[in-house]
Amino acid sequence: MPTERLVHIVDEVPELAGVTDLTLVLVLDGFLDAGNAAAHAARHLADLNDGPEGPGLAVATFEVDQFHDYRARRPAMSFVRDHYEAYDAPRLVVRLLRDSGGTPYLLLHGPEPDNRWEAFARAFREVVERLHVTRVVAMGAVPMAVPHTRPIAITPHANRPELLLGTSPWRGELRIPSSAQSLLELRLGEWGIDMLGFVAHIPHYLAQLDYPKAAAILLEQVELAGRLTIDLSELNELAREREGEIDRYLAANQEVGEVVDALEQQYDAFERADSSGSNLLAGDEPLPTGEEIGQQFEQFLAGLDAQEGTDPNDPNGPFDSGRDT
Repeated sequence: MPTERLVHIVDEVPELAGVTDLTLVLVLDGFLDAGNAAAHAARHLADLNDGPEGPGLAVATFEVDQFHDYRARRPAMSFVRDHYEAYDAPRLVVRLLRDSGGTPYLLLHGPEPDNRWEAFARAFREVVERLHVTRVVAMGAVPMAVPHTRPIAITPHANRPELLLGTSPWRGELRIPSSAQSLLELRLGEWGIDMLGFVAHIPHYLAQLDYPKAAAILLEQVELAGRLTIDLSELNELAREREGEIDRYLAANQEVGEVVDALEQQYDAFERADSSGSNLLAGDEPLPTGEEIGQQFEQFLAGLDAQEGTDPNDPNGPFDSGRDT
C-alpha cells in the first residue's frame, strides 16, 4: 500500500512557517510503560495545550485501521440505557503544540501499531520530512528493582552518539523484545534522521499505578533534548501527593516497609561499589525472591486500586489512589 494512504499530512501549516528547529515528541502506548510514566507525561503536554477544539492543531493523521488489532485491544464505548454511543476510537494523530515560551513542537501519542511496523516507519518518515522535523524525542519506562526513596534513574538512547545527554547504566549487549518505537529509532538512524529517547527506571512494586514523579523526570529530559520549556508544577504536585500516600502506607505496614528497606540497602551498596553498571544490584546483596516481593506487595497494590475515600492511616485498609490523573 502506498505511504500516502497510511498517513494524511496537512499541506501547509502557517504556524510552522519560518521554524528552523522543530522537535517531535513520541509516545506509543501498548508496550513497556511502568507507572504509566510516559503516557502520563504525554497527557500532561496535551493538557497544557488543551483548548476549545482540543489539544493543538492536528497536522498529520495516520490510518489507524491499517495498524490496529481491534480484537486484541478492543476500544471502549458506552451503552446508555438502550443504545450505543461515545465510541473511543483509537487515533494516531500528530498535533502542533507550544511550550511555555511559545516555541512550537509536535506530539504523537497513541496506540502502538499492532502490525505493519515497517510501513508505519516509512509513513512516519514522511511526516518528519514533510514537516521539517529536526529531531524526534521518545519516552518510556521499565520496572526495576529499585526503591522509590532514591533518585529515578534514566537510560538515555539515541541513533547517533552525539545526541546522548547522559551515560547509560548498561554495559555490553542486552537482548530485549522490540517495539514499534524502538524500530523507528533504528530506521530513522538509517535514513539520517535524528532520534533520541529516555527510559525511566520505575520501582517494580509501583509499576501498576500512575507514578507522576517519573513522568516529571522524563519531561525534564525532553526539555533538554528538545530545547523546550514545560510547566511541570501540576505534575510535581501530583508527585508529592503520591509520595505522601506511599509513605503513609509504608509507615502503617511494617512488612511492606521492610522490603523497601532491603531494596534501599541493595541500591546503596551498588552505589558504594561503583560497579560496572550491568545491573542495579551489588553482587553480595541478594534481592528478595520474586515470590516474597509479590506476597508483600499484593496488599499494597490492591490498596492503590481501591475506591476513593478509604482512610490512608488505617493499617488494615488501602489508601486513596483517586488523584492519579
